[in-house]
Amino acid sequence: MTGSEPCDACGEPIEEALARTVQLNVDRSEVDSQRLCPACFADWIERYRTEMQPRASESLPDSDADIIVD
Repeated sequence: MTGSEPCDACGEPIEEALARTVQLNVDRSEVDSQRLCPACFADWIERYRTEMQPRASESLPDSDADIIVD
């Protein structure tokens, strides 16, 4: 890719040096690939961090709760 290619998220042209590529691979096969401008990449990282963070209702069980003492 040469010159200014569009960002896959917002469509704005981005210079090669500023572009970031996000790839999703499952079992070594590429499922998705996105070329993002710095702002859209930052948004993608924040969304990933937020969605991957465990919610309070999904927190790990208390390890002592599974211990049975006779």
